[in-house]
Amino acid sequence: MISANGCEIHHEVRGDGAPLLLLHGFTGSGRDWLHVFPKPLPGYQFIEADLRGHGRSTNPSGVFTFRQAAADILALLDHLKLDRVSAIGMSGGAKTLLHMATAQPSRIDRLVLVSATPYFPAAARPLFAALDLESATDAEWARLRETHVYGDDQIRAIYEQGHRLAESYDDMNFTPSLLSTITAKTLIVHGDRDPFYPVKLAVEMYEAIPDARLWIVPNAGHGPIFGPLAPAFVQAVRGFLTGGT
Repeated sequence: MISANGCEIHHEVRGDGAPLLLLHGFTGSGRDWLHVFPKPLPGYQFIEADLRGHGRSTNPSGVFTFRQAAADILALLDHLKLDRVSAIGMSGGAKTLLHMATAQPSRIDRLVLVSATPYFPAAARPLFAALDLESATDAEWARLRETHVYGDDQIRAIYEQGHRLAESYDDMNFTPSLLSTITAKTLIVHGDRDPFYPVKLAVEMYEAIPDARLWIVPNAGHGPIFGPLAPAFVQAVRGFLTGGT
């Protein structure tokens, strides 16, 4: 746990070797990566951080932006004395990494963006506005309560912040020219049936980021890296990180 930008940022470290930052999706936590990587990849030290207000990280301001989350994680890397890391981000974590990779390009070596988007398309905004805890099942509440240790107020705050994304236009606004400043070798992973971000947005990022490759996962929705899809993702990431194309 470190203090940064008015909040406490929790992180856990697993494994030994080259630093690999892993950032979870919105409403999740760093522990989500255990479902994808039960054990760290050989030769890598996993740094699994909770974004502000998520998991064991705090957010007294009650405000969440991916730009601010990126500043928090850069402060974490400074605290750990890590000048350069490879990184994997899922959805909200990938949005955070886009901010990091454009604000300080030299900090990211290899970059994996899962279910990312350069901006919020019109079709996604009603989905953000419709985020609803009242219809959550007992199983969903149990998962959220296990993930977020500060209780139901923390969970409700996260969902309220999710609602606000429907009216957010300046936080996620990556033009092709801005994406072209990313120097990291990049792998973009996207489900072809993502209900939030259509494949064309993944293609836009692929075309704009200079050293990018694109993997469209067939018949997959948002976050195509869990459950039966995890082994293929792990294999692809291992090859990408170790120098494969």
